[in-house]
Amino acid sequence: MAMFSRFKKPGEDGPARPSPMAKVTQAVNAPLAPVSPAAAPKARVQPVAPPKPTAQAVAQDKERKRRDRLGDIKLELHKRLLDNLNLAAIESAPEASLRAEIAAIVGEALDEMSIVLNKEDRSTVNQELYDEVMGLGPLEPLLKDDSVNDILVNGPHRIFVERNGKLELTEITFKDERHLLRIIDKIVSAVGRRVDESNPYVDARLADGSRFNAMVPPVAVDGSLVSIRKFKKEKLGIPDLVRFGAFTEEMGAYLQAAVATRLNIIVSGGTGSGKTTTLNALSSFIDNSERILTIEDTAELQLQQVHVGRMESRPANVEGKGAVTQRDCLRNALRMRPDRIIVGETRGEEVIDMLQAMNTGHDGSMTTIHANSARDGVSRLENMVAMAGIEMPIKAVRSQIAAAVNLIVQASRLQDGSRRMVSITEITGMEGDVISMQEIFRYERLGMEPSGKIIGRFNATGVRSHYSDRFKQWGYNLPAEIFDAIP
Repeated sequence: MAMFSRFKKPGEDGPARPSPMAKVTQAVNAPLAPVSPAAAPKARVQPVAPPKPTAQAVAQDKERKRRDRLGDIKLELHKRLLDNLNLAAIESAPEASLRAEIAAIVGEALDEMSIVLNKEDRSTVNQELYDEVMGLGPLEPLLKDDSVNDILVNGPHRIFVERNGKLELTEITFKDERHLLRIIDKIVSAVGRRVDESNPYVDARLADGSRFNAMVPPVAVDGSLVSIRKFKKEKLGIPDLVRFGAFTEEMGAYLQAAVATRLNIIVSGGTGSGKTTTLNALSSFIDNSERILTIEDTAELQLQQVHVGRMESRPANVEGKGAVTQRDCLRNALRMRPDRIIVGETRGEEVIDMLQAMNTGHDGSMTTIHANSARDGVSRLENMVAMAGIEMPIKAVRSQIAAAVNLIVQASRLQDGSRRMVSITEITGMEGDVISMQEIFRYERLGMEPSGKIIGRFNATGVRSHYSDRFKQWGYNLPAEIFDAIP
């Protein structure tokens, strides 16, 4: 068929000029010249049949189609639930009654839709619909899974979790972006926050204490991003961390003496290295008679003492007013007769008030900072003082840090996902313009197993503690052997 034939003038039947493509077509379709028997190939090549799908691939495809079908059914059932349930009454309804009501509505709807589900699929649909109504939808099973530490959502179809320090992709998905946004809105509205195009990111805390962060389009390009750091219900103590290999008993005895004798301690480390867990464990050594005030952006610390006052900062409201910063809380805490002040994380101008508190009678205070080593931690403190806009000579800043901070505990998450206390370093004063430090304990890496597990050991450096006399005066006679290095 000639191209553009509908634009041809009527009555014009002359021979059409062959196009270049027509010549190529003729050449391809032309009959081949006969081949002599001598030149003919001896054997014909048999056509290769396409490979048959493996049993595993067939099973995976079948399971995917089953999940998609259940998802479509669940979406329709959820619409019917919203039409039939009294949403104002379900908040106070007993769980058993609500589950029975949902099961009855689902059964009636499936009969109307002429859909038959086996017992397992019906139970799955009932549970997921209950999670949609009362919980956080697809995220609910992950929140109940004690082996999951972090939940990371990259758009509606990719949900990752962290188990034992390693990330893995789950099979759980949201139906679409609208479904994900509805769950995000349900979380933030419960704590009086909002998230939309004008305010595309939010920090919040779930009902169980887990830390929640979300960022929505247009800032999140490929779908909303959600990060949930799960709240540990069981509080890990020093014996638990020793059993898990985070540090040794000797290091635990040293830390107990350091906390009990009211040394000012900074726990340093990267994201997910276990700083808050370490701070929680160290707080267990504080005497029950002391009054402690905690200041955090998101309340995570779980102190067991009697005299504990907890404070949490607050962001600005929709009008940009009403913000309460960690520095505001810290200034007010100084008027509340604290024995110790514990700041969940120092990351800004509150460092000035933290150092002042450590220097003016609130010995034994503790905080965490983001840094990769003890020396880097000191530099971070200097930088935070500079960012606070305080015009001070660098030597004066370092003198204040050296006088305020006694101990830096460095936590780290290694490549195999394990968390270790890789260094305990004392600050001993100033030498000229430099803060003098000495490392007491360190973690030495010796190699790696074929499985990827890191081999290492904890070792003392052989340096006697600068605070040994202080420990003895307070009744903590640490054996001299714990400071001896292993050859």
